[in-house]
Amino acid sequence: MITREEIAEILKTYDLGKLAIGTLGSHSALNIFKGAKEEGFKTVSICKKSDAIIYKKFPLADEIVFVEDFSELLNDNVQEKLRELNVVLVPHGSFTAYLSTEEITNKLYVPMLGNRQLLHWEADRKKQKKWLSKAGLKLPRTFEKPEEINRLIIAKLPGAKGGKGYFLANSRESFHKKVKEIIKRGLLSEKDVAHIHLQEYILGVNVYPHYFSSIIDDDVEFLGVDKRYESAVDAIGRIPAEEQLEIGISPTYTIVGNMPITLRESLLPELIRMGDNVVKASREIAPPGIIGPFCLETVVTDNLEIYTFEISARIVAGTNVGLGTSPYAYLKYGENMYMGRRISLEVKNAIKQKRVNEIIT
Repeated sequence: MITREEIAEILKTYDLGKLAIGTLGSHSALNIFKGAKEEGFKTVSICKKSDAIIYKKFPLADEIVFVEDFSELLNDNVQEKLRELNVVLVPHGSFTAYLSTEEITNKLYVPMLGNRQLLHWEADRKKQKKWLSKAGLKLPRTFEKPEEINRLIIAKLPGAKGGKGYFLANSRESFHKKVKEIIKRGLLSEKDVAHIHLQEYILGVNVYPHYFSSIIDDDVEFLGVDKRYESAVDAIGRIPAEEQLEIGISPTYTIVGNMPITLRESLLPELIRMGDNVVKASREIAPPGIIGPFCLETVVTDNLEIYTFEISARIVAGTNVGLGTSPYAYLKYGENMYMGRRISLEVKNAIKQKRVNEIIT
């Protein structure tokens, strides 16, 4: 495992006056790059050639390191290039989707914002449950195997899959029927079946609050909220119930975008306490705890109970809705603050206070 001391030695070779913010050209890269440029940093995109058009239309990447596949981030020549450019990487969902957390913690010798150890806790559903339970959050029930299903559940794949292949079931028979259908549609593979996570489906509104845990300011900030727009499940309401039954639709939850939400103010105290408690618990399970952005994936019931079903221990794509417009970031910072910029502001303040080693692993 790469130690913080090893990363500190790499940082000693960096010219912090020319430090660059880098990330994979995917997920929330535009958000990260825009914020970096507004705080005066150079930006570096590790990008597939097929996606380079993004950075031509939105010229926010000062330098592009081309790869055929994101797994090439682990190649020695790519890492050497990034170190030469004084890059600090900002992880997002594509890191854990295309690389294993073991690879990120054992083979990626480029300084990274945040706590790499917590990516293990994010990727492992059992560890997530332990973490969130330690923080005192309300959690849906989980089931170890399909034979235990006795209520409506949502079946999920591990890692940052963007909802792809998720489905609902209410019995063992329903589960196996849906699995066959979704494999046939190419949304699931046979090898995925053993890794499906079975979680009670809580009826309510899905709400995704965005937080920033600042080491420099010793604070947990509440910066925004979004709702996901999911392909088949959000489209099914356009089809009359009679036709739904006739054609036997099994909708899945592939995310195609996100929408901003402003919550009723009475929900904010509990959500703020939840963020604080998650950070406190993270300091116990993986010191120094969360560094930078994170998101709780929650559902609010009709009696305003808040259940948490997942945590993302890094920036989430839903923060893209807050680019220059988030009401909660505005309440704290005024105009034009959002998660990508907040990340770079933390880096800038760490450089000024000579505390960069505290936010980089």
